Amino acid sequence: MEKNKPKVLQAWCVYDWANSVYALTISSAIFPIYFNQSTRSAFGGDIVNFLGFQIKNTVLYSYTLSAAFLLVALILPFLSGIADYGHIKKRMMKFFTYLGSLSCIGLFFFTGENIELGIMLSILGAVGYAGGIVFYNAFLPEIATKDRFDLLSARGFSYGYIGGVIQLIISLILVTKPDWFGLEQGSLPARISFLTVGLWWLIFAQYTFAFLPENVSQAFQNDKTKLLKKGYVELSKVFQSLKKYRAMKNFLLAFFFYNMGVQTVMYLAATFGEAEIKLAEEKLIATILILQLVAIPGAYFFAYFSKKFGNKISLISMVLIWIGICISAFYTYTEYEFYALASMVGVVMGGIQSLSRSTFSKLIPEGSEDPASYFSFYDVTDKLAIVIGTFAFGFIEQITQSMRYSALALGLFFIFGLLYLIRFRIPSESKVENQQYSN
Repeated sequence: MEKNKPKVLQAWCVYDWANSVYALTISSAIFPIYFNQSTRSAFGGDIVNFLGFQIKNTVLYSYTLSAAFLLVALILPFLSGIADYGHIKKRMMKFFTYLGSLSCIGLFFFTGENIELGIMLSILGAVGYAGGIVFYNAFLPEIATKDRFDLLSARGFSYGYIGGVIQLIISLILVTKPDWFGLEQGSLPARISFLTVGLWWLIFAQYTFAFLPENVSQAFQNDKTKLLKKGYVELSKVFQSLKKYRAMKNFLLAFFFYNMGVQTVMYLAATFGEAEIKLAEEKLIATILILQLVAIPGAYFFAYFSKKFGNKISLISMVLIWIGICISAFYTYTEYEFYALASMVGVVMGGIQSLSRSTFSKLIPEGSEDPASYFSFYDVTDKLAIVIGTFAFGFIEQITQSMRYSALALGLFFIFGLLYLIRFRIPSESKVENQQYSN
């Protein structure tokens, strides 16, 4: 397939614009706050009744994220093997997009007392978002040459941050100024914002689907009965190859540890601000808006920084900053301290996400027929990191009754990631492609 086609690259970036509204409004900003407030109101306090169990609402939310991404980690490697064999990455991407967007639309009906519905739709939304990302990422090495990976990845994340910010501003106005829309104060404005997230995701994704390539293999068309077996074989083949590419293995280990901290901070920052700093809803959402806006130049800055000093040095620099953030969070008590901390998170959040994806893309053997299977290992590493990170965060809070100790513990994950990054080395671009990478 011809690479670097402008329309295809543009369509790929637009998917970040489409689905990042979920990551911002549902995962990070409005829904976590709404979940805490609506369940607190419905149950008369922070302790809620879920399937007969009494549990703190913030802890339940942390465990919900863990369950969702554990499910993703279990099913996606197998599905990606099928996608590679049948060349049906776009079909799989569509399925998870529709699952996630419709789940967001369904959150309109979550009012707090029907907590089981809220948890189920939260899980399905997270599965849809994470599933779509796997196949979206897998297109990167197929549509662009290696020299464009870093900047294209940064461009995609930037589209996502901009789209997410625009939609969040709309939701923020809806929630804080409902009278402008003829609505009363209450749960309805927030629930309408969830509805708009689902529609935004669904509608803008159609542009991506119109231009991304989809070459369904003849084998898939002629023999669907062997699809499950072939998916397993495809996955096993990639797993065996990981043993040969030691640089890829070391990078995945580093990514696994530092990403535990990155993703947990992203998903639970608003919860931390609401519970520990006691910030009002509009101030929390405004903080996340600032964080997203700062992340855009952060992604580009570290893309250019890596071009000058290399991906490894750039990643190490960001991880060191993240360690400082975790320590600072333990001592953050005031509103303005929280704003400063969130701004620093934004700078390194965009950079580390973008550069991690492009770095892994460079490690996939040139001309590989299994990009989705390779990226499934990357994304499974990502999801398992979220599972362990969010579970550890909730568990430590449950024991200590304070999120500050949870935030401090995240610093240990970054330290382990740093140790593996120091061992990691990207093979020279001048070496022959498809060689077995070593330290």
